[in-house]
Amino acid sequence: MSVSTFDPNAQAVTVTEKALRYFHRNANQHSGGDNHWIRLSVTTSGCSGYAYVLDFVEQPDEGDQIIALDDQLSLALDSEAVTVLRGTEIDLVTEGLNQVIKFNNPNVVGQCGCGESFSVN
Repeated sequence: MSVSTFDPNAQAVTVTEKALRYFHRNANQHSGGDNHWIRLSVTTSGCSGYAYVLDFVEQPDEGDQIIALDDQLSLALDSEAVTVLRGTEIDLVTEGLNQVIKFNNPNVVGQCGCGESFSVN
């Protein structure tokens, strides 16, 4: 048995180096200027409850939690999704010939068969 401790100062979401490089390659195609934003939220969807929504945006929405990934790229986290996403790692994985953004979310208790939606407690 292990004991986990809630750390209110811990980042809600982290991004691996591979995912960060992927976001940088794609940010220039989606937004102008030197500073880029990625927004992460969830929506009710599919047979399991929630689906991730990851978009390049020009600016965060009011109330978003801001996570600076580096000096040019920031992640805006939907304030209503923080509890569902807390502890999530965003990674870039290779599946066959494709590269896919993968969400390693410790809060997920179930997924639909196709992997498009997930459920939490």
